[in-house]
Amino acid sequence: MSRKGTPSYTKFMAGASVLALGVTSQTALAQDAEVAENDEAYENVIVVSGIRASLQDAMNIKREATGVVDAISAEDIGKFPDTNLAESLQRITGVSIDRQSGEGSTVTVRGFGPDFNLVIVNGRQMPTSTLGDGFSAPSSRSFDFANLASEGVAGVEVYKSGRASLPTGGIGSVINIKTPKPLDRPGFQGSIGAKAVYDTSRFEGTEITPEISGIVSKTFADDRVGILLAGSYQQRKASQAQFVTGNWRPGYTGAENNWGTLAQQGDPRFANIENRPGPTDVYQVPQNVAYDFFNFERERINGQAVLQFQPTDSLDMRLDYMYSQNTFDSRQDSIGVWFNHGDTSSAWTDGPAAGALFYAENFDPGVDGLDGPGIGKDLAITGAVGANRSINHSIGGNVAWEGLGGLRLELDAHHSTAESKPTSPYGSGIAVGTAIFATQSQSVDYTSDMPVISVQMYPGGEISASNIRPAGNAFRNAYFKNEINEVTLRGGYDFDASFIDSLDFGVSYIENKVRSAFGVIQNDTWGGTLSRAETPDDLFVERALSPDLAGMSGSNDPSIIPVYFQIDTENLIQLLDGQLGICGAAPAGTCLAPYGDDRRITEETIAPYVQTFHRFDLGDTEVTMRLGLRYEETEITSTALSRIPTGTVWAGANEITPIFAPESDFTTLEGKYDNWLPAVDFSIEPAQDVVLRASYSHTVTRPTYNNLQGGITVAQPLRVGAGGSQASAGNPGLLPFKSKNIDLSAEWYYDDASYVSVGFFNKNVSNFIGSGTTQTPLFNLPDPSQGAAAQAARAALGANATFEQLVAWVAANRPGDFDPSFGTAGGIVGAAGDPDVIFTFSQPFNSDQSARLWGWEFALQHNFWDTGFGAILNYTIVKSDTSYDVTQPWTVTQFAVTGVSDSANAVLFYDKNGIQARVAYNWRDKFLAAYDQDPYFTDSYGQVDASASYDFDNGLTVFVEGINILNEDRSGFRRNDLAKHFAAPGYARYAAGVRFTW
Repeated sequence: MSRKGTPSYTKFMAGASVLALGVTSQTALAQDAEVAENDEAYENVIVVSGIRASLQDAMNIKREATGVVDAISAEDIGKFPDTNLAESLQRITGVSIDRQSGEGSTVTVRGFGPDFNLVIVNGRQMPTSTLGDGFSAPSSRSFDFANLASEGVAGVEVYKSGRASLPTGGIGSVINIKTPKPLDRPGFQGSIGAKAVYDTSRFEGTEITPEISGIVSKTFADDRVGILLAGSYQQRKASQAQFVTGNWRPGYTGAENNWGTLAQQGDPRFANIENRPGPTDVYQVPQNVAYDFFNFERERINGQAVLQFQPTDSLDMRLDYMYSQNTFDSRQDSIGVWFNHGDTSSAWTDGPAAGALFYAENFDPGVDGLDGPGIGKDLAITGAVGANRSINHSIGGNVAWEGLGGLRLELDAHHSTAESKPTSPYGSGIAVGTAIFATQSQSVDYTSDMPVISVQMYPGGEISASNIRPAGNAFRNAYFKNEINEVTLRGGYDFDASFIDSLDFGVSYIENKVRSAFGVIQNDTWGGTLSRAETPDDLFVERALSPDLAGMSGSNDPSIIPVYFQIDTENLIQLLDGQLGICGAAPAGTCLAPYGDDRRITEETIAPYVQTFHRFDLGDTEVTMRLGLRYEETEITSTALSRIPTGTVWAGANEITPIFAPESDFTTLEGKYDNWLPAVDFSIEPAQDVVLRASYSHTVTRPTYNNLQGGITVAQPLRVGAGGSQASAGNPGLLPFKSKNIDLSAEWYYDDASYVSVGFFNKNVSNFIGSGTTQTPLFNLPDPSQGAAAQAARAALGANATFEQLVAWVAANRPGDFDPSFGTAGGIVGAAGDPDVIFTFSQPFNSDQSARLWGWEFALQHNFWDTGFGAILNYTIVKSDTSYDVTQPWTVTQFAVTGVSDSANAVLFYDKNGIQARVAYNWRDKFLAAYDQDPYFTDSYGQVDASASYDFDNGLTVFVEGINILNEDRSGFRRNDLAKHFAAPGYARYAAGVRFTW
């Protein structure tokens, strides 16, 4: 049954499809377009659903709107176009996505990365939580779309221009995820679906995983009361192989002469360098390279419940709850090499930013040895296991009242939390090292798409399980929780006047609490611990390397490392803990490091706003205009519990291990800022079917949490040499990024469901956050590499004595300065009177740097008459007046905006006679992804997705879909295209399923 006067559909389209470009009208989050209720008008109407109806609806919304907002929405109840929200958003003009484990996770809009885009749900600012890489304290504000299933989403709006009624935080965009409400679809409505997923990336087997979802809504009491329940369960099993250069030495000039640089003329090793970079050329050499093999499982559970009550036509009350749980279990096996930069040979491209064609190193016998002094350097073999879980809860209430005379009031409140923590007893990021100590030579060839790592082992040290020994290990334990309490009062008044259409106003209070904690247990015994005989061979299962790396040129090179090992990491950890106590003081049965860094931030924001909407005639043409102003005041309190280092041990040739005090101390810092944020939207139709728009606004993006956090973090291990050790601290007094935005667009609607548009945007951004560095001592830490014991050993043995020789001399002659529990052969203890460790200490600050980003957006939507075929084409050009100059050495401080790149989409679809099909190509040009002393670039990437479905008359739909069906690969590089940062073969993912809708 449906309420009298409202049509009841089996398939009702609720907005734009994933292919659609749309614009919402009037207030943000605002009122749905009114539909006249007329029984006679709806009788005998044939309702068109599917892709074409979505496009037609999106085009109409876009045409009638003021401002710049693109939209996508479910094609039917429980039917969002893509399994992953981010993969749907990438079809929108100007939106690109970042992928993790083969799935869309975060978005970049108009060149602004994930931290510059605010995600809200039903107009509410939502918490976000992630453990990131698991090897450092979490810091990002960016929302991970992998935490939400698409089946419970009714639509997504991407606000590209600012608006006074919108929450702030997104210079790139504000993305509003809309969930369904029961009274929007009167009667008994629902959908249930099941899907089988096959991921071709799996190294072993062809296991198919399930995805089940359902949504049901029912209205009662003459459609005055409604309840909606939605849920989904998704399981995915996949694998990922990749090459990584874990660390590149910084961008040296050819004239530099220190550790890690190429030999200068006169050095015997100079003859082993082909086309050596010149004195002013910049180059980088690899520090370590490896192949990583991941097997992972992801389980995602989502649930929603909505109770809606509409006692009168003017009063609407809603109580809603949303739950999501994303569990990620991963197993990693790696094999690779570290370079000591001794007896090296290499070949180089021409400068000014030279790239290594290959880099190789030879090792003399007796460096480390299979079970001690004997033969060769180590071939690193590393295992890791991890299980992390993110859980989101949100409960909220909303009361909306439409009073007499055009008055509108709405009160909205919610309490939401997001929490991430490991479910593994070993922590969130683990590295358990083993090695074969018999490497005679090693090299990496960068001339193929998949760089080729080769090793030559000394006789007796072949790559087999019987020669593997345990080495160093590290257990990182990260925790992140974000809690948001928000209350918003919105109001408005609709005028019966010719010039002013409506007045909208409101005020919000947001309390944002963040806790980020991190601890580490690290054993720097990289020279080996147990012998081969003491290490069971069955902990390591040999596996051919090339087949699991297949897909990129170079992966089947005959000189590539032939095998890697699947490691029984859990039993290896238990063995080492039982024999050596590697888990230290962690709770029994775990290696969970106590939190040494525990940082807490509270942001309190009060934000009133007012805006007016105007409609008037300019000659014979109607003009619409919105004028708005938002004020925000934010107070920040940052409390940090940080580990305090009290001593040092020189434990490796280039490694100094800090010793921490058992207790940490809390410190508190505060900050405050405010902003006035105007927003103006204007639109006019100068000719029939032609619309011109203009918008001007100010928007802000808040600093990332790590930039706001107090306390000093010391990077481990410390490094030998002044300034090689790193330390950092946050600054809660930072101001947010601020952007002044201009948007212009022209649109021609030349047919019922076809249009062409061109848009221009310009953003002038200030308050960029720089990292100021100083060379300074911290905590009065002694540097044992330059201390009295080390200097006495050098005096006795000579200036060219190796680290191992120095340690042995100190152990024999100054036992009070020797500690046998560190490193391979023990370590030299820092003592009072030794020179201080000199840190490169960095702290963020608001620089006077500013940047201009501008670009063009082109879009075409065309339906080929009544054939059922149609196409969507869009292209976005993004430019910046900043760029990273790769020809400058690492010592030159640079500033550049990351994420700036062009992007494009091409979609061909068919929708007729119950058949829906589409093929979509998404492309993004290469871009600067990040930089520290040196840049990280991501190569251009294009991906083809396809889907098809058939609707039976009884509400049953069968469908198939494919993601990345051409197995496109991904890669990134540093200063030169050959300086590969990572290279990963791509894999297709297929699914087939059924859905029943009533």
